[in-house]
Amino acid sequence: MRAYSSRPLVVFAAALSLGLAGCASGGGGGSARPEGATSNRIVKAEFEGLGQISPLRAIERLRPRWLTTRGGDSPVLMIDGTRRSSMRDLESFQLADIDRMEYMSASDATTRFGTGFSGGAIMVFTIR
Repeated sequence: MRAYSSRPLVVFAAALSLGLAGCASGGGGGSARPEGATSNRIVKAEFEGLGQISPLRAIERLRPRWLTTRGGDSPVLMIDGTRRSSMRDLESFQLADIDRMEYMSASDATTRFGTGFSGGAIMVFTIR
């Protein structure tokens, strides 16, 4: 009968427990976001301290990934459920008029709205 070495098993168990402990204690490790804010949602509380900038500039500062083109297609802007022609339409709004903004992936936007959303969608919800 062959002798079995437990050293590789001990090393594996130690590495696994260290990895799990690191994941459990981190809590995300990033900057703290206000309640309701996610990587795909900007809430009104995040606008504080940005000054008098347009909502487009706020997206550039807070979630620049939303504006990156995917395969040459930019995201489609939807304001209160209405499709807009350009992201520049956000320049005509004040941050004080915006309740929240959400990013929707290309597949989710296509499922919800139909074709023409290969760059995803940025949905803006104003205060009514």
